[in-house]
Amino acid sequence: MLDICLLGTGGMMPLPYRWLTSLLVRYNGKSILIDCGEGTQIAMKKKSLSPNPIDVILFTHYHADHISGLPGLLLSMANSERTDPVLMVGPKGLSRVVGSLRVIAPDLPFEIRYRELTLPQETFEMPGEKDLHITAFHVNHRVSCYGYSLTLDRAGRFDAERAKAQDIPIKCWNRLQRGETITLEDGTVYTPDMVMGPARKGLKVTYCTDSRPTKSIVEAASGADLFICEGMYGTDDKLDKAKDKKHMTFSEAAQMARDAEPSPKRMWLTHFSPAENHPESFIPDAQKIFPPVIAGRDGKSLTLRFEDEEAQDEDGTEIAENAENAGIAENKEA
Repeated sequence: MLDICLLGTGGMMPLPYRWLTSLLVRYNGKSILIDCGEGTQIAMKKKSLSPNPIDVILFTHYHADHISGLPGLLLSMANSERTDPVLMVGPKGLSRVVGSLRVIAPDLPFEIRYRELTLPQETFEMPGEKDLHITAFHVNHRVSCYGYSLTLDRAGRFDAERAKAQDIPIKCWNRLQRGETITLEDGTVYTPDMVMGPARKGLKVTYCTDSRPTKSIVEAASGADLFICEGMYGTDDKLDKAKDKKHMTFSEAAQMARDAEPSPKRMWLTHFSPAENHPESFIPDAQKIFPPVIAGRDGKSLTLRFEDEEAQDEDGTEIAENAENAGIAENKEA
């Protein structure tokens, strides 16, 4: 299960009703923050979310609307008595940029560890969680910029009958289910594949802002349970501006989702231009291209569950797994 909260949906500058870009993903008591625009910690407080469990902060790039909220957030994390290390990931130059911002937050009770991205695509595990993988993929902005996919694996079903048939002691079952290999004192070895079925479909969230349409985004969005993508401009008459600023229109974002194979189950747009006061008004045209697309909003939340369960939005409403129906259900809620 993954808990998703879109903290801020604004691009360029905050508005009274719209904070700058940020996304929080929670899993197994830990949190991953993607971007940290101005107002991120206020948006978290409005959702009663603590900064203490944030173990990883992923940065798409280093424009101010994506990172200017970091010093305040770090101080809030320090004041929450956090002592465990925090992993920060971003394009080359990460340690220099964060070091500069930390001039006003110099003393922290926790270590910051850096992973600077240099390859077109890199995959690594969430620290301490071998079943949650983070993939960074390069996109097309005015500066070096990455999108991220979070993939949660799901093991196969435990087969008790197979375990009994092989005389595997019951005391070993839980450890085998957790993926451990067990060696007994007499030298007998039990491995998970002896009792576990084939891996089942997991969960995938793909997040991308500040880019022109690219093949890397289409590939990353393939099969996503939730695809969050920038929609800087609502109408196609702003296409020239989008090309000049290396951003996207709603229809371009929707076309990428449509082109992904298999298609994402649901899609949220984010990173709206300050000129787009009511981004939801442009959604009907985007839905003609990709029906499950909706306009995100600050604080929008979703709990993603495995395929034999139901996803739920923040008020507990079940969301259908069928892609088209999911778009309709969420659009009503939004």
